[in-house]
Amino acid sequence: MPLVMPQMKKRTELLRKLKSIFNSSRSQPLRGVIEQINPILRGWVNYFAIGHSSRCFSFIRLWVEKKIRRLLAKARQRQGFGWKRWSSRWLYDGLGLFSE
Repeated sequence: MPLVMPQMKKRTELLRKLKSIFNSSRSQPLRGVIEQINPILRGWVNYFAIGHSSRCFSFIRLWVEKKIRRLLAKARQRQGFGWKRWSSRWLYDGLGLFSE
């Protein structure tokens, strides 16, 4: 298996694209935001599936989870990320967030 990892430049580009989607859809329903980011995440994960990308994937997964949790908390006028309130299983199964 080749030792291929996504370059930092590509990861930064992905995070900028996701950040622009999150910023442009602050007042939109959460399911709409998830429908916008899922194809981007799916394509990126499928493209970099070859090699050793798990560390990069876990960083991106945690970053997206934090953004989703923050949107949920702000919609309910609460502080924090809601780690106890919303489980990761619910984010992926209940809301339909893409997981590799």
